[in-house]
Amino acid sequence: MTDAQRLVRPALDELVPYEPGKPIEEVQRELGLERVVKLASNEGPHGPFPAALAALERTARQLNRYPDGGAYRLRTALAERLGVAFEQVAPGAGADGVVDCAAQALLDPGDEIVCGWPSFPSYVIDARKLGAVPRTVPLRDHRYDLEAMLAAVGPRTKIVYVCYPNNPTGTMNSRTELEAYFEEVPEHVLTVVDQAYFEYVADPDYTDAVEWLKAGCRVLVLRTFSKIYGLAGLRVGYGIGPADLVTALGKVRRAFDVSSPAQEAALASLGDDEELARRRALNEEGRSVIEAVLRDRHEVAGPAVANFVYAEVGDGGAVFDALLRRGVIVRPLGAFGAPSAIRVTVGTPEENAVFAEALAGLSLVR
Repeated sequence: MTDAQRLVRPALDELVPYEPGKPIEEVQRELGLERVVKLASNEGPHGPFPAALAALERTARQLNRYPDGGAYRLRTALAERLGVAFEQVAPGAGADGVVDCAAQALLDPGDEIVCGWPSFPSYVIDARKLGAVPRTVPLRDHRYDLEAMLAAVGPRTKIVYVCYPNNPTGTMNSRTELEAYFEEVPEHVLTVVDQAYFEYVADPDYTDAVEWLKAGCRVLVLRTFSKIYGLAGLRVGYGIGPADLVTALGKVRRAFDVSSPAQEAALASLGDDEELARRRALNEEGRSVIEAVLRDRHEVAGPAVANFVYAEVGDGGAVFDALLRRGVIVRPLGAFGAPSAIRVTVGTPEENAVFAEALAGLSLVR
C-alpha cells in the first residue's frame, strides 16, 4: 500500500465512480467514424432557448468576475414561479449537485439511505462516499416499489430517494401510491423526490411534488435545467425544500458552485411555456419512434413518460458496443444496476432514424 493509499478514507475502497456517457469526439477518434449520434445521457436535443443564448452572450463580457454565490436573482424567480419562499430554494450544479449536498448535510458513517434499484447511481455513490449504507430495493414492474421501500426504512435511515420518473426505466408511480407513501414514511426521514424530467411528463396522474412540501411533508424536490431547457453543459439545477434544510445545504455547497453563465441562462429560460410545450410534443413523437423500434425485438419498460426509453436486450454491454461501431452512442446500464439493459435518449427525428437503422443492422444481437 502506498502512502497516498493510506491517506484515503476506507469508505472509498470499493466505490466505483459515476461513469459518464462517451462524448461524440472520443468515439469518432477511437473508431474513425465521421457521423456519430449520441443518445446516451438524456440531454435535450434542441439546445438552449434563444433567450438563454442571448443571456450567455451578455454574460461573457463579465466572466472576469465571480458569480453571485447565493444565486439571488435565480432563486427569487424560482420562488415566485413555484409559490414558495426564497429560503426554500437551494441552487446546485444540476440536480445531481443538490443530491451531493443533501448527502453531505445529512449522512454520517453508518447512516442509511433507501432507493429503488436500478435507479440513478448518484444516490448510492454519494452515500458510500460518506461511509453511509445504501439499501436498494428492487423495482416492481420497472417502477419503484414504495411499499417495499417503506419496509426497508430503519432507525438509521436518513434519506429515501424517489426518482419520479425513474431513471433509467422512464416509468413513474401513481399519485395514489405516493400519497400512501407520504402517509406512512417516518418523521425522521427526508424524502428526496427527484423530478429532473418534470417538464417532459404529460401524464395527468403525474404530480408536482412541491405540493407535498406545501402540505407539510418533509420533502426535498429536485429539478434541473439540464434536460428540456438544453443547458446540460452549464450544470444548473435546484432543490425546493424546508428552509432549515436549505440552510444546511448551503453550508456544504462549494462557494460559487453555479457559474454566472449558468445562472443567467437558467433565468432567461423561465417563462417560455410555449417553447416548453413545443419541445414536450416533439419529445413524445420521438419517444414513440424509439419505443416502436425497440419493441420490435426487445422488452421495453413502460409506459415511458420522460425523454428516454429502457429496454431489456440480454447483454447491455454487447449491444452498446455493437451500436457504437455503427455510430450510435446509447447507455449500457450495468452501473445503474441493470447489466441486461440499455437506455436510449430521444433525439431529433434525424438522430432517431439513425438509431433505428443501426439497431436493425444488429442481426446477431437479440
